Amino acid sequence: MAGRYRLDDLVIDVPRQRVERDGQALDVNGLSYRLLHYLLEQGQRVVGFDELIERVWAPAIVNEETVTQRIRLLRQSLGDDGRNPRYLRSVRSQGYQLCVAPQPLGEEAAPEPSPQRRRRRIVVGALIVVAIGAPIAAILWKRTPETVAERPALLQRAAYYAGIGQRDDNERAIGLYRQRLQEAPDDREAQIGLSRAYSARACLYNGDLASVRLAQELAERVIARDPRNAAAHAALGYSFDCRGRTDQALRGYERSLELDPLSDNVRASAAYLYERRGRLADALAANLGVREPARVRFLDIQIASNLDLLGYAADAEARYRRSFQLYPDNVFSNAAWPGFLMRRGRFAEAQAALDEAVSRGTEHAGLHLLAVELALQRGDRDAARRAAARAIALRPQASFPRTVGWILAEVKPPAAALRAQAESLRAGMRSGGEPLDGLDAALLSDAAEDRAAALAALAAAVEQGYRDAAYLRVSPLFASLRTAPGFAAILSSIDTAVAREREAVRSRGLERKAGITASP
Repeated sequence: MAGRYRLDDLVIDVPRQRVERDGQALDVNGLSYRLLHYLLEQGQRVVGFDELIERVWAPAIVNEETVTQRIRLLRQSLGDDGRNPRYLRSVRSQGYQLCVAPQPLGEEAAPEPSPQRRRRRIVVGALIVVAIGAPIAAILWKRTPETVAERPALLQRAAYYAGIGQRDDNERAIGLYRQRLQEAPDDREAQIGLSRAYSARACLYNGDLASVRLAQELAERVIARDPRNAAAHAALGYSFDCRGRTDQALRGYERSLELDPLSDNVRASAAYLYERRGRLADALAANLGVREPARVRFLDIQIASNLDLLGYAADAEARYRRSFQLYPDNVFSNAAWPGFLMRRGRFAEAQAALDEAVSRGTEHAGLHLLAVELALQRGDRDAARRAAARAIALRPQASFPRTVGWILAEVKPPAAALRAQAESLRAGMRSGGEPLDGLDAALLSDAAEDRAAALAALAAAVEQGYRDAAYLRVSPLFASLRTAPGFAAILSSIDTAVAREREAVRSRGLERKAGITASP
């Protein structure tokens, strides 16, 4: 297949997985891009549902409705209208067909970019977007067009599968990167790619900690030989990010940005951790500073989360809702929307959204933990226990699902064991760990009937940057602790910190840049 195609006024760059109109990138990635790519390969042949399911979705098991929904999303991304199609038409009872024949383009036939865009392409090169894990962000790979053409076939296919953003395709990428390293053990691109895919396995797809340890080793091996390799520092940061080692992750991302200031997705990854550290204005500024938003996965969710914590609830809601509607295969969109509704006390809506999210097949421990909270809110402890058990099964190495399971157990572990686990989490926080571990430690201490330690753990989380007061106000898991003297003061300290960040947003002109329509 040729490297570049024209489809009416679109240009599809296959090696870069990029779709452009008039030189501007369109938001076509993941399964939408894979679907378009397969249709391009078929010319104007009518392609049936069964064939699309087999060639685009397999080995996942889906039905015709899934295909129809994805076609709808692809049309939205292309600006196409199913009633008056320009690029893709449906053929009744048969399938789908391109409206015009795709035309192969040579390099000389590609639309001539402006001088400014041409310079950017020389600097940025080909972009391959790969999902990162729990940090709702992605890291950017850069290659010049000349380098892409020379890459070994195994690397090209590995990058293609990694860029789709699905569990099975990530495993295919891992297999291909391993094969490449058997051929060329010192191939740095393969080592970095395998590092990122291992981290994605743990972060996105409920993998174990052994994967992120391998990811760290691979990134460090590249850095030892090439200390100025920006992608390797980003991959190293990602491996720490997946384990909640926030300070080390930020150092990796920020070093990567020092070496490559144009890397949008590394900037978005750092922005996510700024939020986790309570630097909400810095997080919003970094997310809004992304040059090509369509190429950064999860950016809309990150900005929605920034606005949510800052108190711009109406604008956050619009972004969460849109993401949930447009990206049914995105695990973070599926968790973010019902989670937002729960934090706003809209429990019936949250349950309906969660039910829809679960039906989409993007299983993740976070969805089941949300199910625990909603079950507790309606007084169904049996359902809560079942959901907790499923979360533990998906993430057996994670502390928080296990803590929730202990809280709900008929017979709790000994108080000494609960206190020891809480202290272990607090020790990790003191050495640069995840502020959310303070909530985990608070629940453990409360279960051990040590209210003072529970409040101290919460206060430590807030001191390190935790800013979600809305969650603490409504979560059934914290119902008991909310009655403790001192809990209200912790909420007040969050409100004060958020007010400072909101003032910084205003003073830096970020309200206008974010298109905020309603005041808190």
